[in-house]
Amino acid sequence: MGDRGGGHGHAVVIGAGLAGLTAARALAGFMDRVTVIERDWLARGPGRRRGVPQARHTHGLTTTAHQGLEKLFPGIGHDLVRAGAVRVRVPEDMLLLGPAGWLPRFDAGLSLLSAGRDLIDWTVRDRLRADPKVTFLPRQEVVALEPGPQDTVTGVWVRGRDRTAPDGHTPRRLIAAEFVVDASGRASRAPEWLAELGYAPAPESLAAAGTTYATSLYAPPVGHVADFKSLLLMSTPDDPRQGMLHPVEGGRWSVTIGTGDGTPPPTDHTELLRAAAGLRHPLLHELVEAATPLGPVYSCRTVSRRRHYERLRRFPDQFLVLGDGLAALDPAHGHGMTLAVEYALVLDHLLTAHGTAVGIGHRLRRALAHRLDPAWRAGAPAPAAPTGLRARLGRRYASRIAAAATTDPSAAALLLHTHETLAPTAARPRALRLALAPWRAAAPTTPPSLTHGPEARRRRPAAPAAPAIGVSTGAGRPRPTGSSAHWPAPAPAGDRPRP
Repeated sequence: MGDRGGGHGHAVVIGAGLAGLTAARALAGFMDRVTVIERDWLARGPGRRRGVPQARHTHGLTTTAHQGLEKLFPGIGHDLVRAGAVRVRVPEDMLLLGPAGWLPRFDAGLSLLSAGRDLIDWTVRDRLRADPKVTFLPRQEVVALEPGPQDTVTGVWVRGRDRTAPDGHTPRRLIAAEFVVDASGRASRAPEWLAELGYAPAPESLAAAGTTYATSLYAPPVGHVADFKSLLLMSTPDDPRQGMLHPVEGGRWSVTIGTGDGTPPPTDHTELLRAAAGLRHPLLHELVEAATPLGPVYSCRTVSRRRHYERLRRFPDQFLVLGDGLAALDPAHGHGMTLAVEYALVLDHLLTAHGTAVGIGHRLRRALAHRLDPAWRAGAPAPAAPTGLRARLGRRYASRIAAAATTDPSAAALLLHTHETLAPTAARPRALRLALAPWRAAAPTTPPSLTHGPEARRRRPAAPAAPAIGVSTGAGRPRPTGSSAHWPAPAPAGDRPRP
């Protein structure tokens, strides 16, 4: 992205999550300066922010998200890999149990950058800090919008934290801006701010039920040998449970188990193992049972929610809501980060085409809604599935594609691209041929691996197996044993807020 700023004024971005960081980058190429206001402390390293509770769960940048980030931050992929992210080719480096069976492993042109959410945000934030146009204001809370003439927003009111003050905050102050973006996430207070200015609430859509998740980090067993990096057991219409194992920085595994039937999530490692044993295939249970836990089990419950700001007849110009404040999708599909990046690309494209940040609000809201629609339809189904002829044919078509994907790489590639983009499977001639062709072989019941599964040819160790991680091998202080590749590397502590 080139620098196209010049005379367009000041922009404010509320929230320093990935949606806010990418939006700030898009605005920095157009506006004269950008201020990112964040309620929490921002560490200089990959530190945890209280405002991102989902950061503890398994994350990965899809091919679409990675390509979008490269447009905003050229070379960011190399930065992420140097910081510890692991590149996983999908499904070449992954064992993937699809809705109808195991998918073959081949080069589909897709990849996943797997890393902890803290590391991803920190790497992007570090690149943004290098832009002289961008300023960060941590530990500052936006409390209201400043209205302007003719339905516009001309700034935000903020306050800081002050333990010596009677109410714990500094006095409010106004930060003027020519454009304001709310990227503060699921806790967005935009509905309240707009109501205070006399605007009607936006219509909302809610998913039928929430999804529960449980995640923990593990060290792989000493001497672990596998011909794959990642494992994904997808849910099906009859079985809403899913499990995933992704490699992350420090040679660790991030393991997540989710269910969409309202079952309470596991709260400790015993319950997590029990839940893994109940999945569609026992492989994840076998891997986790032999691994060493590196921390507690974190659980959460999510509900998909969408606010239809594009439907409002009256809405202030020069103000935009994006990210989870616009639509919080079920993370089962792992597309929150993908949408955050694509929102920023939409913002960048329309600002460039329009030539000014004034009078573009309606077009931006419509464009964001258009990009969100396919993901919302796939990721947040209605309470009752449609029963019309078209809906039944669509489900039948999708099920045949899923069945063909277990033996046909072309069908598998189509299924994987559909899963990544969350767009409906296009009924093109090639896809129709795959769906209508007779099945030539039964779906494989064992994972396509030479190292795991009932018929796997396991590699014999060249030396006696090392003792388990965490077991002392001699007198004195117990130390972790085994290869350092299987033990978490120390991460930068980052700056700590002072009392």
